[in-house]
Amino acid sequence: MTPFVAELLGTALIIIFGDGVVANVLLKNSKGNNGGWIVIAFGWAMAVFIAVYVSAAASGAHLNPAVTLALAYLGKFDWSLVPGYLLAQLLGGMLGALLVWAVYRQHYDATEDPDLQLATFCTGPAIRNYPQNFLTELLATFIFVIAILFISKPMDASGLAFGLGALDALPVALLVLGMGLSLGGPTGYAINPARDLGPRIMHFILPIKGKRDSDWAYSWVPVLGPIAGALLAAWVFQTFLS
Repeated sequence: MTPFVAELLGTALIIIFGDGVVANVLLKNSKGNNGGWIVIAFGWAMAVFIAVYVSAAASGAHLNPAVTLALAYLGKFDWSLVPGYLLAQLLGGMLGALLVWAVYRQHYDATEDPDLQLATFCTGPAIRNYPQNFLTELLATFIFVIAILFISKPMDASGLAFGLGALDALPVALLVLGMGLSLGGPTGYAINPARDLGPRIMHFILPIKGKRDSDWAYSWVPVLGPIAGALLAAWVFQTFLS
C-alpha cells in the first residue's frame, strides 16, 4: 500500500466510523438515535484506533493536515510530500462521508431538521462566536498535537524506544476520546481540517432531502484553527520540550 492510498484509506475510515456514529445518534429512526455525547466520543476514538492501525505502517498515519504540517515544520517529514498527503486526506474525508450517506440515506431523508443532517457531516459551534470558536479549535489542536508528539516516539528510562505492538494505535485513540469528553463541547473538536472540510464538501454535493446550506461562513474555523494550533504546538515542542 502506498502512502497516498494509506492516508486516503485511513482518513476515510475515520469519517466512516466517526461521522457514522454521529449519524447513528442524530438521524431519525436510527437504532442508535439519542445515544448521546459519550457514544459519539467513543465512536470517534474507535474510528481513530482503526484508521491508525490500518495506515501506520504505510504512511505513518498522519490522517490530518494539521499533523502533517506540524511534522514538516519540525523536519520530521519532507515538505515535498506534504501536498500529496493533504490531497489524500481531503479525498479520504470526502469518500468516508459519501459512504456514511449511502448507508444512512433513508434516515437523512426522514430527518426534518437540516441542522442535524449537517452535523453528521461537519462540525459547528454550540455558541457562534468566530474569534472564540477559532481560539477553541486552536487550543484543542495545540494540546492534541503536543500529546501526539510525545506519544509518537515514547522512550523508556534508558532512552530506548518501546511500543505496544498491535496496540500502538491505542494511545492516540484514547487521546481522541479524552479530547471529545473534555474539550469537545464548544465546537465539536474538529482538530482536523480534512475531517471537517471533506465531509462539508460532500454535504454540499449530495442530494439530501430538505438540507440546508453547508455553513461555509463557519468552514474556515475548523481549517485554520487546527492548522494554527498544530504549528504553534510544533514550535513550542521544538523550542521548549524536545
